[in-house]
Amino acid sequence: MRIFPLPWRALAPCILLLSPLALLLASPASTAQDVAPSRLRLTPTVSALQASPTTRDAVTGSPLSLEDAARIAASRAPQVQASQYRISAAQQDAVRAGRLPDPMLVAGINNLAVTGPQALNAAADDMTMRQVGLTQEIPSYTKRQAEKKVAQADVQLADADEVSLRLATKEAAARAWVGLWAAQQEHTLLKQLSGPDQLAIEASKARLAGGTGAATDALAARADAEALANQIDAADAAVDAARASLERWLGKAANQPLGDPPDFSTLRVPEAQLQSRLDQQGPLLAWGPRQDQADAAIALAHAGKHPNWSVSLMYGERIHRPDMIGIEFGVSLPLFPGNRQDRNLSARYADRAAVRAQFEDARRAQREVIAQAVAGWQGWNRQVRRYRERLLPLAADRSHIALASYRGGGSLESWLEARRDEIRIRVDYANALSAQGKAWVALAYLLPDHLAMELPQ
Repeated sequence: MRIFPLPWRALAPCILLLSPLALLLASPASTAQDVAPSRLRLTPTVSALQASPTTRDAVTGSPLSLEDAARIAASRAPQVQASQYRISAAQQDAVRAGRLPDPMLVAGINNLAVTGPQALNAAADDMTMRQVGLTQEIPSYTKRQAEKKVAQADVQLADADEVSLRLATKEAAARAWVGLWAAQQEHTLLKQLSGPDQLAIEASKARLAGGTGAATDALAARADAEALANQIDAADAAVDAARASLERWLGKAANQPLGDPPDFSTLRVPEAQLQSRLDQQGPLLAWGPRQDQADAAIALAHAGKHPNWSVSLMYGERIHRPDMIGIEFGVSLPLFPGNRQDRNLSARYADRAAVRAQFEDARRAQREVIAQAVAGWQGWNRQVRRYRERLLPLAADRSHIALASYRGGGSLESWLEARRDEIRIRVDYANALSAQGKAWVALAYLLPDHLAMELPQ
C-alpha cells in the first residue's frame, strides 16, 4: 500500500472554506445574549458576607446578640459556601446551554480500488481522491431554546436552595444561642439560692448550740446545700454543652458574652404575614423553580418533534484530475412519534403534575407547621408570664417565710419542702424560657430578610 501525505494545497482550500461555513452556521445561540442568565440575588456572596463591616463588628464586638449569631452563622457555614459553588456551577451550565455542538473534522479516501493488480493504490484510478472536511450538527432552534430554559431553571433552583439553606442555618444558630442563654439563666437562678442555704445552716448551728435544735436539722440543712451545689454543677455543665453547640456555628465568636435576648413575647414576623406568604418561606422556596424545571422539560420534549439538521463540507484531492468540493445537508425525520416523542412528552406532563401535587402537599404541611408553632409559642408565652408574675414570687415568699419561721423556732421540714419546690419551679422556669425562645426562633427565620420585619426594639 502506498501512503500519500496530504499536501498543503489540499488543506489550503479547505481552510478558506471555513469562514463561509462559520457564517452559515451562525445562530442566535452564539449571540451576546447567551451570557449567564440574570437572576434576582436574594443574598450576597460568601466573600461579600465575610468582608461585610456588620459581620466583622459582630465577631469582634461585645456582647453577642441573637441576630448577630444568626448573621455570622449564615456567612460562615460550610454548607452555605457549598451552595455558592453549586450556584456557580449552574451558572456555567446555563452559559453553555443551547450552544451548537463542536464541529467534527473528517478525513478519508474515497473510490480506492481494493481488487485487481492496482489494489490499494491511490494513483491507480482517476476517481480516487483524498478528502478532508468538517461536519456540523445543528439541533433545532426550538430544542436549543428549551435547553436554555432548563439551565435557567437549574440556576433558579440553586438560588432558592441557597436562600433556604441560609435561613435554616440562621434558625439553627439562633436555637443554639437560645439554648446557651437559657442554660445561663438556669445557672443564675440556682446560684441565687446559695445565700438562703447558708442562713439555714447558721440557724441550725445556733439552735443546736443553744439547746433548742436537733443535730438532724443541721445535717439536713447541709445536705440541702450540697444537693443545690450538685444542681449548680449540672447547670455549669449544661452551659458548657450549650456553648459547644453555638461554637459549631460561630467558632470563637461563641465565647463572647451574650447580649440581651429579643422580646420573645412578640413575633419577629406577624402570623398573618407568615400565613399569606407561604410560597416565599424557606421550606417552600424550591418548589417554584421545580415547577419551572418541569415546564422546561415539557418544552424540551416538545422540541423532540422538530427535526435536527447537519451540514458537511468536504474537499477532495484527486491525483490526476482537478480537485473537488462537496457539501451535504442532513435532517432527522421524526416520522413515528407514537412510541418515541409522544411517550417522552406524556412522561414529562406526568412529572409536572406530580410536582404540582407535591407542592400543594408541602403548602398544607407548612401551613400546619406554622399553626402548630404559633400555638406552641402562645402557650409558652402564657406559662412564662405565669412563672414570672405568680409562681416565682409565691415560691420565693414561701421559702422566705418558712426560713424566718425556722429561725424563730419553727420546723425545718417546712423550709426544706418549700426550698425543693422553689428549686423545681426555677428549673421549670428556665426550661420554659428555652422552649419559648426556640418556638420564637422557629417562626422568626421562615422568610428571607428582605421580606421579614425588623426585630422589635
